[in-house]
Amino acid sequence: MELVTRPGRVNAHTHLYSGLAPLGMPAVDPDPTCFLEILERVWWRLDRAMDAATLRASARLYVAEALLNGTTTIIDHHESPDFIDGALDVLAEAVQTLGARAVVTYGATDRNGGLEEGAAGLAECRRFITSNAYSRVRGVVGLHASFTVSDATIRDAAELCRELGAPMHVHVAEDHADVEDARARGFEGPLERLIALGALPSRSIIAHGIYLSTEQVRRASDMGCWFVHNPRSNEGNEVGYAASLRASDRVALGTDGWPADMPVELDALRRLGAAHGDHEGLCLLRAQRGVRMASELLGDAVLSDTIELVGDAVQRVTVDGDVVVDDGVLVHGDIDEIRAEASEAAAHLWARMAAL
Repeated sequence: MELVTRPGRVNAHTHLYSGLAPLGMPAVDPDPTCFLEILERVWWRLDRAMDAATLRASARLYVAEALLNGTTTIIDHHESPDFIDGALDVLAEAVQTLGARAVVTYGATDRNGGLEEGAAGLAECRRFITSNAYSRVRGVVGLHASFTVSDATIRDAAELCRELGAPMHVHVAEDHADVEDARARGFEGPLERLIALGALPSRSIIAHGIYLSTEQVRRASDMGCWFVHNPRSNEGNEVGYAASLRASDRVALGTDGWPADMPVELDALRRLGAAHGDHEGLCLLRAQRGVRMASELLGDAVLSDTIELVGDAVQRVTVDGDVVVDDGVLVHGDIDEIRAEASEAAAHLWARMAAL
């Protein structure tokens, strides 16, 4: 078959801390009945159980398998409430060592420890952005989601964006609970809350946006924000389909913690899009828009990253002129060793989760 060269793939929103989840994460009993229960019983327990060793193993596995799938750039959104200081360096080291590119942030939240926890998350964003020595990684400011933070934390995040000239990365309207919370606080919705408090500068990343109207999407798009559609995650969490995102051409494709296999994510978008009136061309455009989004955040060097395929099989991946996958094999790491390390770390993580 003919060898075909394509631009490197971009995962526009994900969570590297979820990399161990496919390795036997215990089922929740009883089953969650709504999105908030999924967060409380699964993901918020997982992130609280993270320590440096499990995060490193999770990130290395996720990045290695992303590269083998031709994903060269990862836009990450991280939380690990019991391991905040230094967490972004663990992620950045995994990315840089294996040869990928990334944008990282800590999603500050008040949900466990109040304002002190929110301040610690923003401090980690500041520390990484101002001291970052990783050539292929950039930091941005992060908030978990409007419904998990106070007005004070949002204002502090907005001030940090202004001070550092950095965009925001935040979950918005993933579930109707986010909208209800913002309205209870006196705002029309979570988008309006973030705008009113100054926390959505140009180039900011809005993950999900399922419960935003067409007018809200246009407003944020006109402000220079990016949206990220995460179809597999949205379907799995039963939160709905982000139909209103068709009002913007600044929409990229992400996996929200699912593996960074972007052709699989695109297939899910095609399937779900067809059922909700999004045509094939729009779905393809979202997969392609990730490169434009990444270039705005990381610079035009992203445009030179390539993958070479024979049929659907990734043969070679080049990032910043460096061959990081050759003949389908990881160059800067041993995938078998990475997977073995991940398996051992996963057992440790599940035990920590069980103790919470």
